[in-house]
Amino acid sequence: MIAVDVRNLQKTYRVYRKREGLWASIRGLIKREYHAVKAVASVSFSIDQGEMVAFLGPNGAGKTTTLKLLSGLIYPTAGAATVLGYVPWKREIVYRRRFALVMGQKNQLWWDLPAQESFSLHKEIYRIEPADFDRRLDELTGLLEVRKLVGQPVRELSLGERMRMELIAALLHRPDLLLLDEPTIGLDVVSQRKVQDFLKFYQAEQKLTVLLTSHYMKDVQALCRRAIIINEGEIKHDGSLAEIVDRFSTYKVIELLFSGDTRPVGLDRFGEVFDDSFPRAKIKVPRNQVPEILSSLLSQYSLEDVGVHDRPLEEAIAEMFTATRSNVTEPAPAGVNQ
Repeated sequence: MIAVDVRNLQKTYRVYRKREGLWASIRGLIKREYHAVKAVASVSFSIDQGEMVAFLGPNGAGKTTTLKLLSGLIYPTAGAATVLGYVPWKREIVYRRRFALVMGQKNQLWWDLPAQESFSLHKEIYRIEPADFDRRLDELTGLLEVRKLVGQPVRELSLGERMRMELIAALLHRPDLLLLDEPTIGLDVVSQRKVQDFLKFYQAEQKLTVLLTSHYMKDVQALCRRAIIINEGEIKHDGSLAEIVDRFSTYKVIELLFSGDTRPVGLDRFGEVFDDSFPRAKIKVPRNQVPEILSSLLSQYSLEDVGVHDRPLEEAIAEMFTATRSNVTEPAPAGVNQ
C-alpha cells in the first residue's frame, strides 16, 4: 500500500529583488521588481507504507520545502500529492492526527516548562485517552532513556536530550507517518547513536512510514535502504544506497599491505596514491580497471593483504552534486539529455 504519492509537485516563490542605492530604493517603493525562485520543480516519487526512506540533497535543494508541502504547511504552485489518502494542503483534522513533523532546528516544546507539560498539552490536542497516554509516555521515555528528565525545564536539557523529548512529543499520538528534518543536527556521537537505535527499533516495531532528511550519512546508512536525492528542485536518484555509489562514483580504492622492509616504488602509475604510510598504501583507480590493475599489483609486489573498497557514500553524493552544477553552467553536447 502506498503511503506517500507525489506527482509533478512544484513550488515557486515570488521574491522581491532590491536594487542597491538610494534612488533605486525609492523607485522600489513605487514599482517593485520580483523574480521567481523554483524551490521544488516537478518532483515525483512514492513511498510504501512502513518504508523508511532517506531524502537527501545539498542546502537549498528543496528537501525542507517538500516536507512542508507534504505536511500541509505550504501550498504547491502545481502538481499533486496524496499522503495516507489525504491531500496535505487541505489540512483536514483527520490527516493532521496521522502524521508528525520533527525539525532539528525548530522546537515544539515550551522552552521554560518541563517537557511533561508539553506532553500533557499534546494529550489534549490529539485527544489521547489517559490510559493510552500514560502507557505510551512510559514506553517512549524508557526507550529514549529520559524518564528522570521529563520534569526538568526544557532549557536546562542538553541538545541530545531535547531532541529525544521532541521525538516523544511527535510520537505520543501514534502517527502513521513521521517526517524527520535533520533530527541529529548538532548532536554528539553518543546522542546520534541513541536516536538512530531508537528510530530503527521503533520504526520496525510500529511499521511506521518515515521520510528522513539528513546531512549525516551515518544516519542514512544506519536507518535506510532506499534514498531519494534531490538537487536544484529535481529528483536526481531514487533507489538503493548501493546504487548511488555504483551510479555516481568514478573510482574504487585499493588498499595494500606490503610484506618485507623495502618501500615499493612506482605505485603512482596505477592510480592516485592518496595514503602512503608504509607498509600500507591506498590507491584510487578507475572502477572499470580494477581487475587488471589488481592483477598487475599482485604480480609486481610482495603483498600480505589486499582490499578493494567503494568510496564513502558522502563522497559519491558530493561528486554527483558537483557534476549537476557543471551540467547547469556548461551547455550539454548535442543529443544529450539534461
